[in-house]
Amino acid sequence: MLRPESEPYPGATASAQQVLQLANEYRTAAHTLLAQGKKKQPLSRAPCRLSAIHAIELYFNALLIEKGMEHAQVRDLRHCLSQRLELAGNGLNLKKKTSDHLIDVTSNREYLVARYGAEMPEAVSEINRLTATLDEVGDKVSKIVMG
Repeated sequence: MLRPESEPYPGATASAQQVLQLANEYRTAAHTLLAQGKKKQPLSRAPCRLSAIHAIELYFNALLIEKGMEHAQVRDLRHCLSQRLELAGNGLNLKKKTSDHLIDVTSNREYLVARYGAEMPEAVSEINRLTATLDEVGDKVSKIVMG
């Protein structure tokens, strides 16, 4: 069933601070799930991976909303972290390694792999690299949004 046009999209009126709070919850969940992963069992890390990628996306959403972007425009970016990175601009001052990683996450379609890829191809990020990216993005966006 299609959603009626008059029905508001979830999150359409959320403030940047509210989106940031949601991102923080997913970040906490990612770190909690990281501890549940098992060595040499990549699928056991999929829930952590999905939560981490979603948290990164939410952090960028909070930043873009804070910068004045309309919610609908943010939604239109889908799950493309590299576009969010570009729109965030230089003010975020991410390390080059982190910026490069965000581009790789997008090009490797890691969001979809984490969500549906039961075969978990080797093309996904190291989990430690992903959580390091999550923490850097989270810390820097939080400083900007919270002032």
